Amino acid sequence: MHNRIVMRIGEALGDAEPVELCAEPEVVIGALDGPVGHAFATLLGDQTKGHSRVLAILNPDVQVRPATLMVSKVTVKDEAYTNILMGTVQAAIANGVLDAVRYGDIAREHVYGLGIIVSVWLDPNILKLERIDHKMLFDVHRAAMSRAIHKALQNEPTIEWLLENQDAIVHENYQLGLDGEL
Repeated sequence: MHNRIVMRIGEALGDAEPVELCAEPEVVIGALDGPVGHAFATLLGDQTKGHSRVLAILNPDVQVRPATLMVSKVTVKDEAYTNILMGTVQAAIANGVLDAVRYGDIAREHVYGLGIIVSVWLDPNILKLERIDHKMLFDVHRAAMSRAIHKALQNEPTIEWLLENQDAIVHENYQLGLDGEL
């Protein structure tokens, strides 16, 4: 593979209102014949109760390329939550991967040699919503996944940007703590 990608790491935040629809995919991308491929196979073969690892699919029997493995950040205990995670969000992640190929972040000639592991956030409080807007949930997760891949492959943010902006950025939950709201 030309311009071999051994391992790249990225994340993105997908804001939404209500906040229960937010996304925060964290991705590891790399060659299937390297450390990412080893981790991919290990994760897929060593399932853990409450944190099932599943392939990103458009629909049953339609896996995306590059092969993408989803891992939930939240312990899955509820059938309704599982159906949202393994339905709307799974399809959104799959579409976000394909968008990254379509937009040129992942070169088409690399799709069969790369693997992606994505740690997926779906707020457990989503089940408390009176009505879940599945279209918005899908769109937010799709865009965040594509953006996380873009950031990983472009090494964003750069170290120069981070050093320049370090003192200007305050983690929002840290700020809430400082403000006595946590």
